[in-house]
Amino acid sequence: MSELSRVRDRITFLYLNHAKLNRQDSAIMVSDNRGTVFVPVAIVSILLLGPGVDITHRAMELIGDAGMGAVWVGEQGVRQYAHGRSLNHSSRLLQAQARLVSNKRTRVAVARKMYQMRFPDDDVSELSMQELRGKEGSRVRGVYRMQSQKTRVRWSRREYNPDNFEAGTPINKALTAAHQALYGLSYSVIVALGASAGLGFVHTGHDLSFVYDFADLYKAEFSIPIAFQIAAKYGHDKDIGSKTRLAMRDAFANGKLLVRMVKDLKSILGVTETDISVDVINLWDDKMGLQKFGVQYHEFEEDDGA
Repeated sequence: MSELSRVRDRITFLYLNHAKLNRQDSAIMVSDNRGTVFVPVAIVSILLLGPGVDITHRAMELIGDAGMGAVWVGEQGVRQYAHGRSLNHSSRLLQAQARLVSNKRTRVAVARKMYQMRFPDDDVSELSMQELRGKEGSRVRGVYRMQSQKTRVRWSRREYNPDNFEAGTPINKALTAAHQALYGLSYSVIVALGASAGLGFVHTGHDLSFVYDFADLYKAEFSIPIAFQIAAKYGHDKDIGSKTRLAMRDAFANGKLLVRMVKDLKSILGVTETDISVDVINLWDDKMGLQKFGVQYHEFEEDDGA
């Protein structure tokens, strides 16, 4: 068991593996071969449940009652298998994402913002989507060449068969495993914060479109160099995929990537810290705007005879 990181204020992720989770009063009881600790549900926002976790129905009942999020993941988030309710009881981030992606002007603006994160020294504010894709393609090819020269791993092009992992070259297998690990952590952060994995700004038409958008921000720093390092060291190892995932797992923890991802996601969607943390339910009205929840509205309602 290890606490990944306190992200910001009330947004706290706790990663657990190889442990039994039960409930005692208002706390999650976590037991492993080292003993037992109690985690008050009030201090944790998201549980990342890794390999070997055995959780009881009573523990899940408490998690649900407390509004805590739960995501079933691989080691340190290198896989995303399933998730429960997000930590946000507010739908503000999801609404912001839907609003931005539904308007051509704002969608392009968000896409430019994501590309700008990759080109901090260049002005991309006037570039078209086609120009941005070309610029990004050139950058990624340059990253591949640089890593090939640095690690002395031979590189020709990116190619892989999604239905036959073993058919790829060692470097392509390492890249596939590394990118998949990055997708796993990206997916976990997106759903944990209550955004949609399917509403992408650059990628589209897939239920993981935004996962691919988001993960692309970190490939040049994490998955590509790690894949080349592993290919250089274990190029002929049949377990190169597993070794790559382990290296990505360590990089996630050591690089505090989860912390960055939370900050970057909210920045991309233009949602502030305060917006994330507030627990508010409103009623929507097409003429009067947001109205209070929990109030009996009857004065102006027509009598339908009920």
